[in-house]
Amino acid sequence: MSANKPIRLGVNIDHVATIRNARGGPHPDPVRAAHLVASAGADGITAHLREDRRHIRDDDMRRLKAEIGLPLNFEMAATAEMLQLCIDVAPHACCLVPENRNERTTEGGLNVAGQHHYLAPFIRELSEANIRVSLFVDPEAEQIEAAKGAGASVIEIHTGAYYEATAATEPALYKAELEKIRSAATLADKLGLEVHAGHGLTFLNVQPVAAIPEIVELNIGHFLVGEAVFMGLAGSVKEMRRLMQDARTGGLY
Repeated sequence: MSANKPIRLGVNIDHVATIRNARGGPHPDPVRAAHLVASAGADGITAHLREDRRHIRDDDMRRLKAEIGLPLNFEMAATAEMLQLCIDVAPHACCLVPENRNERTTEGGLNVAGQHHYLAPFIRELSEANIRVSLFVDPEAEQIEAAKGAGASVIEIHTGAYYEATAATEPALYKAELEKIRSAATLADKLGLEVHAGHGLTFLNVQPVAAIPEIVELNIGHFLVGEAVFMGLAGSVKEMRRLMQDARTGGLY
């Protein structure tokens, strides 16, 4: 795969809804944020409808599907309630993630290898509804192979450990975690899976991941919404797009 192949940016707007919900009113509207993100050059919109509705709500998902022209990626836990909601909303894609109600953010990838018999029919039902299914997994061969076996067409590599290593400025650990992501992306591509990545990516650490040619999409949210306080949401999206594309076309790493 050519290192010059473009790379897509999916923007997660969850934390616009977090700010809205802190006051209990309608402002700021995550759907308005999605429109702004689209005009700033994003390739898709991601939103995680959690079981406790701590940020995105059911009506947000329906409005996003109805009002936004970009592909909608519906992140969710693999539960019967979420399955029915996803089929009703009919997004472009669904990313299945593990969910712990006590966590502040998603803490790791799905244990696909240990839940094959549960996930496979779940994936099949979504696929039959013409929804592309992605599994959020750690960069481990066992989980990637299990994702292929369960019927997913896409994986999203969890880059959280890479973020923690870069944030702690531990060079050896950073290199090891980046190599895990590279190896995972290579394996997934060989298996015929489309490869995405995300979690904890920032202006400072995104380029080594964006330069991996097998990765065709990055999903980034919390950092972009946080950075919007200082440079505006459109500005943060445009800068992330620039860094990603420079990494891909510049042949870095």
